[in-house]
Amino acid sequence: MAHPLSRRHFLGLSACSLATAGLAPLIGSGGMARAQLPPSIPGMDDPDAVLLNFNENPHGPFAEAQQAAKDGLAQANRYLFGPQRELVQVFAGQNGLREDQVAGYCGSGVALDSAALAFTSPRSALVIADPTFESLAQMADAHGAKVVRVPLKADGAHDVQAMAAAAKASTAGLIYICNPNNPTGSVTPRADIDWLLAHKPADAVLLVDEAYIHYSDEPDTLDLVRAGADVVVLRTFSKIYGMAGMRLGLAMARPDLLQRLVLFGVNSLPVPSVAAGIASLRNPQHLATRKAENTRLRGETVAWLAARGHGCLPSQANCFMVDVKGDGRAFAAKMAQHKVFIGRSWPSMPQHVRITVGTEAEMARFREVFAQVAAAT
Repeated sequence: MAHPLSRRHFLGLSACSLATAGLAPLIGSGGMARAQLPPSIPGMDDPDAVLLNFNENPHGPFAEAQQAAKDGLAQANRYLFGPQRELVQVFAGQNGLREDQVAGYCGSGVALDSAALAFTSPRSALVIADPTFESLAQMADAHGAKVVRVPLKADGAHDVQAMAAAAKASTAGLIYICNPNNPTGSVTPRADIDWLLAHKPADAVLLVDEAYIHYSDEPDTLDLVRAGADVVVLRTFSKIYGMAGMRLGLAMARPDLLQRLVLFGVNSLPVPSVAAGIASLRNPQHLATRKAENTRLRGETVAWLAARGHGCLPSQANCFMVDVKGDGRAFAAKMAQHKVFIGRSWPSMPQHVRITVGTEAEMARFREVFAQVAAAT
């Protein structure tokens, strides 16, 4: 069992604001924050900057969500729990869940941090892929849990057999699957997730992060929640719904698992964000359009890169990893000099950088600058 932390201590450790925005490198290997905010980067705030670095949606919230958020401002002086219940009711109703199987969060970050505190400890390890989204590992490391990293397979899928073996060897309390994965955008087949659930240690919980599921053709795992499995599933409104700056997410699990999470970080959610979330769920007709545009632009860009000798891992997200055939960090810095800001590299993939899919105009500018930088490297 994880050792207890006060709510104040939890909030001091929480990487919610930074990690969920893609700023997790600000947290050191020992879990301590080196800065409250990232350093200012010249040109990033300019109106002509192309921002392909944080996996944001360039289109913003649905029009209906924007109007709902504006209307919600009139009650933003209150801690309104009624709309939060409505958000849970709508999502649960749409997905065949009970309301006690759904909890609202300030984005996915608080839920990830809470999972690390609830299910890992100095005696219960965390098993994750490498590379993957780092927030969970940083929180687990910060409160003394061992973090076991298992390399992705060649196609970018999670190596579930190796993860199960690592979980048994390390007495893991939590196994993390981000599907599609961040930063690679690669998917792990549902059959592999089912296999991992069947072969994990009995005391371990499987955490499936579905932040990018709406961009993917893979089936979700909410049926596992309905079946009462040892699973926590996370969703966020930050990606396809375009609400990254509004901080809204959901956790789905058995009530006893959710109760272990809420001990570490549930409170009143922002009223305008909740209103926008409800409106987003009630207007699902926009999802197919956004997915189709993202798929087309990602495919066109990946094909363009491949024609020039720069391979990319298969992706079903709004991001992908491209081999720049050199130091990824240096390549990104050179792109930034042209005010095209791309993602970073990961230690296990130092020659790859993550690219977020932007608008058609932004991807055209990306190709133009990428060609210039690649030719000069």
